[in-house]
Amino acid sequence: MKDAAPQPTLLADYVPYPFVIEGVDLTFRLAPKATRVAARIAFAPNPARPGRHDLRLDGEKLKLVSARVDGKPVRPVVDDAGLTLSSDQIPDRAFLWEAEVEIDPEGNTALEGLYMSGGIYCTQCEAEGFRKITYYPDRPDVMARFRVRIESDMPVMLSNGNPTGAGKGWAEWTDPWPKPAYLFALVAGDLKPVTDSFTTMSGRRVDLGIWVRDGDQDRCAYAMGSLIRSMRWDEEVYGREYDLDVFNIVAVDDFNMGAMENKGLNIFNSKLVLASPETATDLDFERIEGVIAHEYFHNWTGNRITCRDWFQLCLKEGLTVFRDQQFTSDMRSAPVKRIDDVLTLRARQFREDMGPLAHPVRPDRYVEINNFYTATVYEKGAEVIGMLKRLVGDDGYKAALDLYFDRHDGEAATIEDWLKVFEDAAGRDLKQFKRWYTDAGTPRLTVSEAWSDGTYTLTFIQKTAATPGQDKKPPRVIPIAVGLLNPNGDEVVPTTVLEMTEATQSFRFENLASRPVASILRGFSAPVVLDRKVDAKERAFLLAHDTDPFNKWEAGRALAKDVLTGMIAEDRAPSQSFIEALGAVLSDESLDPAFRALCLRLPSEDDMAQTLHDAGRVPDPAAIHAGRKALGLAIARHLQKQLTATCDAMATEGEFSPDATSAGKRALRLGCLGLLNQIDNGTRAASLFAAASNMTESHGALSCLIEGGRGTREIGAFYERWKGNRLVIDKWFMVQVAFALPDEAAATAERLSQHPDFDWQNPNRFRALLGALAANHAGFHHVSGAAYRFYADWLLKLDPVNPQTTARMSTAFETWARYDADRKALIGAELDRILAAPGLSRDVTEMVGRIRGAADA
Repeated sequence: MKDAAPQPTLLADYVPYPFVIEGVDLTFRLAPKATRVAARIAFAPNPARPGRHDLRLDGEKLKLVSARVDGKPVRPVVDDAGLTLSSDQIPDRAFLWEAEVEIDPEGNTALEGLYMSGGIYCTQCEAEGFRKITYYPDRPDVMARFRVRIESDMPVMLSNGNPTGAGKGWAEWTDPWPKPAYLFALVAGDLKPVTDSFTTMSGRRVDLGIWVRDGDQDRCAYAMGSLIRSMRWDEEVYGREYDLDVFNIVAVDDFNMGAMENKGLNIFNSKLVLASPETATDLDFERIEGVIAHEYFHNWTGNRITCRDWFQLCLKEGLTVFRDQQFTSDMRSAPVKRIDDVLTLRARQFREDMGPLAHPVRPDRYVEINNFYTATVYEKGAEVIGMLKRLVGDDGYKAALDLYFDRHDGEAATIEDWLKVFEDAAGRDLKQFKRWYTDAGTPRLTVSEAWSDGTYTLTFIQKTAATPGQDKKPPRVIPIAVGLLNPNGDEVVPTTVLEMTEATQSFRFENLASRPVASILRGFSAPVVLDRKVDAKERAFLLAHDTDPFNKWEAGRALAKDVLTGMIAEDRAPSQSFIEALGAVLSDESLDPAFRALCLRLPSEDDMAQTLHDAGRVPDPAAIHAGRKALGLAIARHLQKQLTATCDAMATEGEFSPDATSAGKRALRLGCLGLLNQIDNGTRAASLFAAASNMTESHGALSCLIEGGRGTREIGAFYERWKGNRLVIDKWFMVQVAFALPDEAAATAERLSQHPDFDWQNPNRFRALLGALAANHAGFHHVSGAAYRFYADWLLKLDPVNPQTTARMSTAFETWARYDADRKALIGAELDRILAAPGLSRDVTEMVGRIRGAADA
């Protein structure tokens, strides 16, 4: 018999914790299977919750050894989720709680709390992992100063804050800044440091350390440089100075997420720290720089000011994503970064917003908070910040952020607090804007235009479809950036932000000499879907003349989608005018190579499936794959000379550099190679693989060979060269499945799952194989259903070991309702099989249950 469904936690039920914590002292006596944690916690009544209250502390998988209040033994009531000490056992004043527990780090395969990664003790406490370390009020609004003593025979022992003492077999750390328990961190192991220092704007020296396994030191330089650039940028752009004497980063191999911003001791997935030209691609370098920045920026937007409860998660994550996007734009190409961010948003968040997993940027309920670390909270949360900045302007944004830091430093804040600083700083009412936080779904903007006697009128209609739990969606504030071009290509009205507040609203442009061509939603000024009837001629005009880089790219993207839709759904021939327009962009050397590479990249198969679904058609994954291949082949044949010349011209010489210019050239070279690969039997790709001196080109060439049904020899050579490098072997697993022919994808994944190097309990390795299968659209949705069965089998195997990773990987099925009846029946059967499994985790039960509910969507 299945357990009763877990009850959701509701935003409306929030009440402050009845006690405040005046200080925390923790002592860890580390042992792989029997670590002892002694806690001394000074509690006092919380004036915000007057009256007598029981002491309720969270705790999971803890063996309670002893408990005392003010030195006297007590006997709390212990259950699976924590313990309760009745109010008659605690004084009506400040008191000292002392407890000793025993935990098993080595047996902690869920990688939450204190666990071991390759012999290294490490922690992951966000969101609710600290309760697996000791009994504690594990909620973000309970903030306290921590002192930590670690006792171990490990040579390196690290924790939050500043080092305050050390000796043989022990180390002590003190964090002077109050923090919630989710920011606690501890690391102990045989680690080697890569060191540097940073001098803050007030002249204070900060010692920097990146701690890695011996042998990995030579792959830390880029991460260290990224950290220093981040610290300098945050001072220059936001005026935020670092506030401790040390800043440490530790790289570990077993980690459920990318990285964690623990105060003064960031713990990172090793793939987001370790990089060299031979082992990391340009995308790896860019991601390392961005994630290093993201976690560092959390020091102020997340640590110094945290969130009151987990419903406010977007307050720290959306804002920090926006900040790391700004940083990367400044370090690299702003237009290219904007396009990349929108591609990610549409691929991950739009599908979330349009399916069974839709939820507001600030949810009002959850069953398992780990399931809400989503693209909606992160990426859409960042878009909401961007819209605020557009509406109040650069000066208004700066004034609001300065006020936010001044007003809420040291506090656990809410979205209401955040919006209030903008209202106070900018002097405007944001009540309607708040709907971006409270309402789920992606607004759809329909636009019509009219021209009469020198007046051009744009009329917009906004609608947001119903989402789970939300039917009615009032109009939102939508900033629409618009520019107007003359028929000769000159810009007659520069970018102007129109502020839409009604369900239907018109905007007039007067005294124009001729009917203009409108460039709408420049810079993707709002996360909406724009419905506008535009013919191929106007799209080609915008591709050639639009002064806004995003809309220039968007015009080409829309052209490609129109062409592919015609080829897939109506059996049309490839469009010669589109190919010629693409050729013009390819040959325009005034354009950034990275921008040209993006223009050359055809819409993904998943993108086309959603495009066809939005148009009322049932997407056929096999037909989409065939159509995309046919268009690529036509482009290669007609632009062979240009592609060849560009491919040769983009070869980079000399010492490898991961800078944006060099990376852009390599991206364009590989884009050309991918197309030429369809007509040269893999000759160029094989040659590049043999000669490549960097992972970007080696991996890119191998991808081309596998996608063309070749590369057996190269796959073997790649493995033999890199079989000792765990991160590169992740790429080896991934590339074989992600680029496999659709008929072979499931079988390839099955074969590789039997490989002795497939450590399925390592999240990186599991994601490399299973994530690649889900990303192979035609392979995953092969009509046989083999990939669905294989994927579900592995979710069921992983869930008892690591529920958090399993739940996140289950989202591969979230778009299942858009496919044909046969595929839906196959997927539905697998979802039912997962839900019927005995002992299914709460994480997976919630996610798969929500996905299964899309049967009739």
